Amino acid sequence: MKQLLIDTNVYVAFKRNDPNVINLLRQADTIAVNTVVLGELFAGFKGGARETANRKELDLFLDSPRVELFVLDESSADFFALVFNNLKQIGKPVPTNDIWIAASAMRHGLTLATLDSHFSHIAGLSLHPALERIQPCQQ
Repeated sequence: MKQLLIDTNVYVAFKRNDPNVINLLRQADTIAVNTVVLGELFAGFKGGARETANRKELDLFLDSPRVELFVLDESSADFFALVFNNLKQIGKPVPTNDIWIAASAMRHGLTLATLDSHFSHIAGLSLHPALERIQPCQQ
């Protein structure tokens, strides 16, 4: 069973009809979105000209029976602390929101689908390899 947590840039690539991302999502049994990704999407929508339309499209996506919304909890915070300190020790900074996204994937035992290479510095994080050669979308 393929259970993915998608990063913000994967959702954006999906909405832009990226065939590799569409194929990946078609194969997933579960597509998870966490509250950090949701917040990043909302922030992007608010800064754009299509906020209402983008939110309606996201609502349709979230209503899919294969899509689940995961909230951050105390266990996610423990994973955040572990990842944060490990990255600090090895001198590899990663944006704070991305540490939360990684922590959420780790907490729920999900594979992360992302277009950002810096996630590869996070020990113990399961990354989906199919997206490694795709360039991230400019948001």
